[in-house]
Amino acid sequence: MAKMDTVNVNELLQAQAHVWNHIFNFINSMSLKCAVDLGIPDIIHNHGKPMTVTELVAALPTLNPTKACNIYRLMRILVHLGFFGVEEDGYVLTNASRLLLKDDPLSMGPFVESMLDPMLTKPWDFLGIWFESNDHSPFDTAYGKSFWDYDFPDTKLGHLMKKGLARDS
Repeated sequence: MAKMDTVNVNELLQAQAHVWNHIFNFINSMSLKCAVDLGIPDIIHNHGKPMTVTELVAALPTLNPTKACNIYRLMRILVHLGFFGVEEDGYVLTNASRLLLKDDPLSMGPFVESMLDPMLTKPWDFLGIWFESNDHSPFDTAYGKSFWDYDFPDTKLGHLMKKGLARDS
């Protein structure tokens, strides 16, 4: 009987870990967006050699000094996800972070920023309501009009979408 309880406890813990991983998975995407927003890939690239967290903090032009201690936490997540590597002397780019460099013709940075913009993530908050409604999409439910009827061209998101799609085509 004790062995059966142990198996059930282990299965329960694995199931809970699975649920927790999915609950907090958005942190991965938003950490990636944050790195692109702050220009971290370009800062490390322009540094020309591995960059310590202290050097990175000093190179972030708009960083609130009270938030400096949190850059280490952000970078830990991004290293874990494979967007940056760590060498003895500091952080380095990986193949994935090279795809986020602003001047790279294949840059996916604008695509990351546009797809994770609050304007496009908000409809996901309405998914449950959408299933219960007659709306054509969760975007319709969130904004009262279709994605294609929304006037994006003169917004930051519109410009990011154009840049992202142009580089991806």
